[in-house]
Amino acid sequence: MRIAVLASGRGSNFQSLIDASERGELPNANLVLLVVNKKNAKAIERAEKHNIDWIFIDHRGKDRVVFDKEMMDKLTEYKVEGIILAGFMRILSTDFVIQYKNRILNIHPSLLPLFPGAHAHRDALAANATKSGCTVHFVDDGVDTGPIILQKEVIINPDDTEETLSNRILIQEHIAFPEALPLFSSNRLKVINNKVEILPP
Repeated sequence: MRIAVLASGRGSNFQSLIDASERGELPNANLVLLVVNKKNAKAIERAEKHNIDWIFIDHRGKDRVVFDKEMMDKLTEYKVEGIILAGFMRILSTDFVIQYKNRILNIHPSLLPLFPGAHAHRDALAANATKSGCTVHFVDDGVDTGPIILQKEVIINPDDTEETLSNRILIQEHIAFPEALPLFSSNRLKVINNKVEILPP
């Protein structure tokens, strides 16, 4: 399966997929393209180092639909079949989500449906939650509301800050994405009534 990764920043989850691929853990997934919307995204260095094509599409001053159409044109050109959001700081248009229904995977730093949105760590700490974690899910046209593929738990310590919690959850993100992608690329994920069923190998 031809996979594109969309990123805006350091691309550490992108790197976790590159590493998994080079270890032979993604036999049915081929990372063919990185799309960034920021010229200085560190993810670009990671793509270049591992000979993965990348493109920069500037979102500034553009309508969201126009920006997404530019992305879709490039994804079509590269015959992309699946999309990974790895720290991509843009909300996708409805047209984009419909075009790639159940083919866009995102990772969110909480145990969804708890603490959706941009401040998951802050919200978890403010709620005095005893655990958090990360969720890999399909993207729908809501915010962090798509069907859940898998989750990893992290215990919240009494002295945790947003930074310490974020760091520990990030470690789990780097495990979760490489675990979810092979399930997706080998067509073992079936969505029924907004729930994901994992089919046997």
